[in-house]
Amino acid sequence: MSESSLFQHRVLVVNQKAKLIELTNQYSVFDENGNNIGHVNQVGQSKAKKLLRLVSSVDQFLTHHFDITDASGSLVMSVTRPAKVFKSTVLINDSTGAEIGRIVQENVFGKIHFALEVGGLKIGAIKAENWRAWNFSIEDADGREVARVTKKFAGLAREMFTTADSYVVELHEVPSQPLHSLIIAAALSIDTALKQDTRL
Repeated sequence: MSESSLFQHRVLVVNQKAKLIELTNQYSVFDENGNNIGHVNQVGQSKAKKLLRLVSSVDQFLTHHFDITDASGSLVMSVTRPAKVFKSTVLINDSTGAEIGRIVQENVFGKIHFALEVGGLKIGAIKAENWRAWNFSIEDADGREVARVTKKFAGLAREMFTTADSYVVELHEVPSQPLHSLIIAAALSIDTALKQDTRL
């Protein structure tokens, strides 16, 4: 799994593809030079579920599945957000279907934060400092920031990335597994599996 190009970069740019009606989420992932290194695709949606999403705001009560693939289309990880009422738990599985860990919402009010858990043990956290400004701090088990998600990153070589449809994941270091996998999965699913929680 760690051989995937998604794990070989310290900067990932996530670009949401524009759609007329946002019923099936699809994202492309680039490195800092604009090279496509992966995709995030929502999978397993029936026509009935798409219609339900169009005519109502019941997203949070539906189960959502996302596949994270590399540039060649090979499955790297899968993300499942089961139906929820208040707090959500997002499941992260590897390409064989084995569970890597979970992203567990820890609070409902205030600045939302999530625990990164493996086998029930907390090995890290995502803290939403500002949803609107897209500032997220990702920490290890000791509370040390190891990655950051933001809309602004001065090191990008290409102007193709606009703040309107992209965000940047910057890893300050290369974490050990399984934390590395959970950070990548969490960062790539912020706007799909996690951000929908702000509707509460």
